[in-house]
Amino acid sequence: MKEYFYLLCAIIFEVIGTTMLKLSDGFSNLAPSIGVIVGFGISFTFLMFALQMIPLSLAYSIWAGLGTAGTGLISIIIFNEILSSINVIGLIIITGVVIMNMSTKPENQTGSNTG
Repeated sequence: MKEYFYLLCAIIFEVIGTTMLKLSDGFSNLAPSIGVIVGFGISFTFLMFALQMIPLSLAYSIWAGLGTAGTGLISIIIFNEILSSINVIGLIIITGVVIMNMSTKPENQTGSNTG
């Protein structure tokens, strides 16, 4: 179960890094620019730990999908961005794909390459 904790942390820090990317204003603001590097660095570190126990296809689809959905929500909450109905449908589809991927059980759950 710790592998999904690592994956959740990777998603959270990916959303933080992406949010800092917006706030960095093209890397012209120092503190958010540092936040981008730190956020993505921590995200990739947690993703690396998760990939030791979760297959790449499953981990990446969850990481990318929930990161995209989380970033979409942050853009609405913090930056007052308006999502079109097409954007909302896209976020729902992404979330659905993530859920579908989580419900399938790959043959090699450990992520090791023993073949």
